[in-house]
Amino acid sequence: MLERLFRLSENQTSARTELLAGVTTFLTMAYIIVVQPAVLSGAMFGTPTGMDFGAVTTATCLAAALATALMALLARYPIAQAPGMGENFFFVFSAIPAAAAAGFTNSWQVALGTVFVSGILFLILSLAGLREMIFNAVSPSMKCAIAAGIGLFIAFIGLQNAGVIVKDPGSAVKLNAHFASPDLMVFFAGLLTTAVLHARKVRGSILWGIVAATALAVALKLTLPPSGSSLVANSMLVKQFVFAKGVVAAPPSLAPTFFQMDIAHALSPKMLPFVFVFLFMLVFDAIGTLIGVCEQAGFMRDNKLPRAKQAMVSDAVGTVAGAALGTSTVTSFVESAAGVEQGGRTGLTGLVVAALFLLALFFSPLIAMVGSYPPITAPALVIVGAMMAQNAARIDWKDYTESVPAFLVMIGIPLSYSIADGLALGFISYPIIKLFSGRGREAGWLAYLLAIVLVLYFIFVRSKMG
Repeated sequence: MLERLFRLSENQTSARTELLAGVTTFLTMAYIIVVQPAVLSGAMFGTPTGMDFGAVTTATCLAAALATALMALLARYPIAQAPGMGENFFFVFSAIPAAAAAGFTNSWQVALGTVFVSGILFLILSLAGLREMIFNAVSPSMKCAIAAGIGLFIAFIGLQNAGVIVKDPGSAVKLNAHFASPDLMVFFAGLLTTAVLHARKVRGSILWGIVAATALAVALKLTLPPSGSSLVANSMLVKQFVFAKGVVAAPPSLAPTFFQMDIAHALSPKMLPFVFVFLFMLVFDAIGTLIGVCEQAGFMRDNKLPRAKQAMVSDAVGTVAGAALGTSTVTSFVESAAGVEQGGRTGLTGLVVAALFLLALFFSPLIAMVGSYPPITAPALVIVGAMMAQNAARIDWKDYTESVPAFLVMIGIPLSYSIADGLALGFISYPIIKLFSGRGREAGWLAYLLAIVLVLYFIFVRSKMG
């Protein structure tokens, strides 16, 4: 049956190889099970969003399992899917605040609605074959800048969450000099472990870094007196880190987030820009990851990807289902390349990953313990940020009509503390610089339309939000 469904012999692989590849891919991306609920619930930042941690955990695993299984069965590629890093931060730091500023009291439900609508639009575009038009509307340099800028933003937030970077009245932020703090010790243990293992190409380096940081946090919690020095007494380790009451438990209830998306308000004029930003991010992530992983696996034929439509549909359905379940945009994970390197060549690899995501649901007590203490998960953000920042090397720095808007996106995202505002700086400046440089045709009509919409949004909508 497996041979007939996945053509293992034809793809020069075996069930054993596919199994090992699936486990490898899962280990490299399993951090999302902890990070995603910590981000969406606000537990990572100490500012609750209103979303239930346990429900988001369940939604994340179910959405990842569903989308990955669809990719495995429809497109038959060894590509795993889950809620994407970058989109989840845009959800928390841009979509939810915008919904609240617009006067919607159910801000996270409205944000879920924008994700749902963007997924529906992506599904329509995928089925109609129009995704290339959107993808080509943004230049390669701008696409790389978006990824790099989000990477810098994620890393910056990770450093802040761990207490490495702290607020300063004179310079806005500064380095925390108290390296003897338990929180910084846990963070650096996780960061250095992850970095070294990643450099040695050890599978699941991010996950092992989380394990190392958790082990040190447990050891410090057991040995350090809570009423010791001020560094210890005021640490997050003392105030936030609580041991899990068990290892295995029934999956957390999905009820708090299930079908809670507010589609009506998501379609309001104030939220439509966020729908389209989610759509752009989904298109970029999906196509970029597919091309990268499939090129590595040797699936490309004459610079085209067979069954590309089916692969896109799995992304779109995953995002729609994820929003209905209670999580942010689902997309293909570049970590799938690890499974490809292990020999994965068919959808059987994906089915293994999907099964492991479902199995992970029964370890929710450990997930909640790890996710509630930011210094444990912060190293994952810094490492993922470093991976995303490498896209800056692919920007055409010698062409100022490309590099200046791209640079504005890169620095605008972390400095404005908003992915949406950073993107706006680049999307508005790009066609203007092209036009007055005598190269206006290179921008394309959709780039001009997007710039006009963003300018009108900032003048008539955003300025009134304060």
